[in-house]
Amino acid sequence: AEAANLPPLTEAQKNKLRHLSVVTLAAKIKCIPYSVLLEQLQLKNVRQLEDLVIEAVYADVLRGSLDQRNQRLEVDYSIGRDIRREELSTITRTLQEWCQGCEVVLSGIEEQVSRANQHKEQQLALKQQIESEVANLKKTIKVTTAAAAAATSQDPEQHLTELREPAPGTNQRQTSKKTSKAKGLRGSAKIWSKSN
Repeated sequence: AEAANLPPLTEAQKNKLRHLSVVTLAAKIKCIPYSVLLEQLQLKNVRQLEDLVIEAVYADVLRGSLDQRNQRLEVDYSIGRDIRREELSTITRTLQEWCQGCEVVLSGIEEQVSRANQHKEQQLALKQQIESEVANLKKTIKVTTAAAAAATSQDPEQHLTELREPAPGTNQRQTSKKTSKAKGLRGSAKIWSKSN
């Protein structure tokens, strides 16, 4: 509108303004048709448009891809523009929503931490209870074995080992008794058959 009052622009300055115009469009639309770009950037053909977009990508002004089949620019990322006064309320509202979301997440994390701490305390109490019961059982076993050993006038440790492992002679006696019984039965069966 005020082109007469401003100095003429060089081609590099025009390209920079076109890049910024693409960024402005990308903030509103993520898939920009070629027709809209050609009109907004005042370019004559698609070849100039694609060259301009490629320059913008190499300058890291935006990231995206050119869809030549569907004649559109698909924008993944673009740099930010200067903030206007009318955009301040939108930015403020967005930041407030973000803060509220952060507070909700933080309260959820605190709740999970308190639950985890309660569970840990319960598990520790249970562990201590089990350990005390085991200690009491050990004491009871020691007292009973000591009393039994005192009754038989033996060393308590020796009495415990005897309770755990039977004497070697007892196993041999039992097996020999079993074999002799079996032999006797076999022999009696033979006698019985002869007498018949």
